[in-house]
Amino acid sequence: MTATEVSFPKLGIHFNVDSVAFNLFGIDVYWYGVIIALGILLCVTLAMKHCKENRFSTDLVADTILVALPAAIVGARAYYVICEWDSYKDNLKSIFDTRSGGLAVYGGIIAALIAIFVMCKIRKIPFSAILDYGIPYLPLGQAIGRWGNFFNQEAFGTTTTLPWGMTSDKVQAYLRVYCKDLDSTMPVHPTFLYESLVNLALFFILLFVRKKSKHNYEATCVYLVVYGFARFFIEGLRTDSLYIGNTAIRTSQLLSFILMVVGLVYIFYANVKNVERTYIPEKFLVPKEEDNKNKTVKIIKPTGEVEVIKEETKEENTEEPSEKTEPEDEVVHLMGEVAAPEEDEEPSEETKEETEE
Repeated sequence: MTATEVSFPKLGIHFNVDSVAFNLFGIDVYWYGVIIALGILLCVTLAMKHCKENRFSTDLVADTILVALPAAIVGARAYYVICEWDSYKDNLKSIFDTRSGGLAVYGGIIAALIAIFVMCKIRKIPFSAILDYGIPYLPLGQAIGRWGNFFNQEAFGTTTTLPWGMTSDKVQAYLRVYCKDLDSTMPVHPTFLYESLVNLALFFILLFVRKKSKHNYEATCVYLVVYGFARFFIEGLRTDSLYIGNTAIRTSQLLSFILMVVGLVYIFYANVKNVERTYIPEKFLVPKEEDNKNKTVKIIKPTGEVEVIKEETKEENTEEPSEKTEPEDEVVHLMGEVAAPEEDEEPSEETKEETEE
């Protein structure tokens, strides 16, 4: 039986949560994996959809995902194993047993960044352009993925008297074994929920920053500052933190502080030095629709009369084009005999001499 009753006592909310989504050919498929997969799918879909308006290539998005995703999974596992080495050193096979849990967000991010950096160097693509375009989708994926922790009843905080405090059989069992100084009958902080809400808000903030930013790495550094700040305090509440050796220093809390400082320093530097934003080379870009729109052709007849023909490649437009706004109009001269001057025009001197002769 994998279901457990989850309660929010002060809100009067009680319901059952099952960590297993479904069974496939005798293998349990957990909600944790399903939710992470759905988060990745949504992020990739939005990244593809937003390509056109940002003059970015869908092929480049796909290539980046294919490089970053495997690296992120390996990095997330490696980070956790290194921090919990004492639990794995006597049984190395358990390192590959990811179904038992043990993935760290920061490890996945670091490994993905390294993989993307190598790809950019090989293909000669600006690293900053890839990061600043893709960074909004990272907190969105995190916001969705954190709900996998909810279904597993993990990544929660210390006990609390706040109205939204949560408890369950799994939570109480964990507190009795690993947090004996806490009252296991009390509700705990749903820290996974805190982080999910922060990341969802950060997703929309970064979409705005990406659109308005004029500096390299600015959107990326906004992520480092906001997420680092939030994670620093949320990590301080958690009961399952990874620590540096035998110290009382929480690994993710220290890293969050460092990333926050680095982000702030760089944002200040980029604005003072006016570090201009680098864009993707033309060969990776999708042409703007306007580039092929509203082209006009001017036909100059032998009489000197000008006829303007408007070419519509995308959609019809009956408005008369303005010569001032169409600097790249095509001019066509029609060949033929020049029409005789009109009767009311005075003949030229050469014409008069020929008539007299």
